[in-house]
This record gives sequence, C-alpha cells and structure tokens, in this order.
Amino acid sequence: MVLHEHSYPLGHIVTAQLWQDIKHNDLHFTVADTGWAKCAWGKIFGQWIEGACIFVYHFDGKFQATEVLPLLEKYQITTFCCPPTIYRMLILADLDRFDLSSLRHCTSAGEPLNPEVIRVWKEGTGLTICEGYGQTETACCVAAFPNVEPRPGSMGKPSPGWKIAVHDDDGKPVAPHEEGRLGISTEPCPPGLFREYIDNPEENKKSFVNGWYYTGDKVCVDDDGYYWFVGRDDDVIKSSGYRIGPFEVESALIEHPAVQEAAVVGSPDRIRGLIVKAFVVLNKGFDPSESLVKDIKSYVKRTTAPYKYPREIEFVAELPKTISGKIKRNELRAAELQKYLNQK
Repeated sequence: MVLHEHSYPLGHIVTAQLWQDIKHNDLHFTVADTGWAKCAWGKIFGQWIEGACIFVYHFDGKFQATEVLPLLEKYQITTFCCPPTIYRMLILADLDRFDLSSLRHCTSAGEPLNPEVIRVWKEGTGLTICEGYGQTETACCVAAFPNVEPRPGSMGKPSPGWKIAVHDDDGKPVAPHEEGRLGISTEPCPPGLFREYIDNPEENKKSFVNGWYYTGDKVCVDDDGYYWFVGRDDDVIKSSGYRIGPFEVESALIEHPAVQEAAVVGSPDRIRGLIVKAFVVLNKGFDPSESLVKDIKSYVKRTTAPYKYPREIEFVAELPKTISGKIKRNELRAAELQKYLNQK
C-alpha cells in the first residue's frame, strides 16, 4: 500500500492535460476497474480538473473487448485510454466496420505496447497510440506527449517537472542505450509522487536512496532522450551471460501472423541457468505443430538477435492476467520453477 499526499490530484493535471490531451469539451473513456490506480489516472482527478466529461461503462461478467468498439462509435468518444492487452484484442476486430471518426487522441498505459499493435491501430483509425509510463506510486512521469514525435515502442520523454535518470546499481548514470534502473529525483519531490510504502520500512529503504526513488523497472535512454522499457527487475532474463528483456521478444512474437498474444519468461535450465520460454496464444486458423514452433523461432531470430529467440514455446488457450489486463509473468515463472524442481 502506498501513501499519497494531497498534491496527488494536481500531479494528474500532467496525465490528463499533457499526455491524454484532454480539453474541457472532451468525452473521455478510460477502461479501468474502479478498484485500481488506473481509475485515478483516467476517471477522476486530472480529467475533472480539466473539465472533461467522463464516460463510465460497467462490463457485466467477463470482459469482452468486442463491447468496446460499439461504445466508441455510439457515444462518440473523443479521447480513449486502455491497457495494451485490450488494444491487442481490439485490433483483431474489423475496425473498418465501426465509425471511429469522433476519436481524436488515444493513449495506453499499464505495460509496454508492442509496435505491431500501434501500426495496426493506426492503419484502422488513423491515430497513433501514445504511451504513458507511471505506477500506483506516481502520476504520469514519462510519456509520448502530443508535441513529441512518437517512436513506436518507446515510453516517450519525461513529464514536465519530473527529473528522470537511468542509473546503475551503484546509483551512477549509465551511458545512452545502456540498461539501468529508472530513477526519479525527490529533490524536489514532484506533485504526484508518493511519500512512502505504508508499514514497510525495508521497501522504503530499498526504493528511496540518496535523493532518488527507484521504480524497480529496467530501462534505457537513447541519444535523443527517448526512454525504452526493458522489463521489471524480476522479469529480465539472465541466460548464458546475456540479459534479455521479455518485451522485445514478445513484440517480435506477435508480429508473426500465427501469434495473437505472447508472454516470455525465464525457465530454469541446468546448463544455461535460464532459457527464454514463450507462452503463445494462437490466432484463429492456426494449430500447434512442431513446424509452427520452428517457424516462430526462426522469425524471432531474424527480427531480434539470435541469442534472444525462445528456446521453448508452449501453446496455451489464454494467458494469466490481472483484472487490469497485465500479464502475470510471475505466475508463469513460478509454474516453470515448480516444474523444474519436480524433475530433479
């Protein structure tokens, strides 16, 4: 549990006004359960401060992405935000069947958005999905703002008022394109940054160090100041001396025509320590086979780097997700570890 102060709503002015580009006459729809921090991000503080109207819809039973597109058309939603998982579902529909001309700005947050999804959504709507980065602990602190030329796959650039840096494990800045820890300066503390984890002094001590809050995310920054997500500390796979971020591999996987969704984790291996394993949900019309496994592996090798391709692929009917749509990689990792232990 995190403790915010009363500047938190003001921090979301950046979220709504600058990232979501919300004006007072907009009808804004953020797909988020009211029990999650994304509700504060997209349904309450910043949007109301800007004077916008908030669209709320109750999904009865299991969430169905097919319900969203008719809503956008019928109620003429102007600004829209949802997690990457939902965008991945929406692009499977025939977007040409819906009149989405009222939409003028689309955003996504919660986890990285694959470049392939951005490409297909733009082909269908004419709009580029602008990514935003933050946590329950923060407001929007890195984003693809409307005045910043978007780079598909990039988180964007730091929000105004937020001093962001990439540090090594000793708290020293790393060079461009080098992986490191995402740090947020607390001197001064920007509006929207939390104060502490409640009743958790150990986590506070680990996260707040020498005037910086470390988010627990691995990123890199390019020569032009764009930030790129690598993975959560726990998600980064260390295999045969290489450090492999799951997001890049997942993005390559879903570019393959057979792949609808994918999750990549490290699976224990006696020789390499960990191997890259992919859990894949197939598109309709494709069936699991050894030849398909080989084809998918070859595609990833060509698209990323030879050492990053998944050594093992398991086809599944669906991926475990949180209510907000994030893939539960920790559950997949735990299952792989238990399977490994049972074999010993």
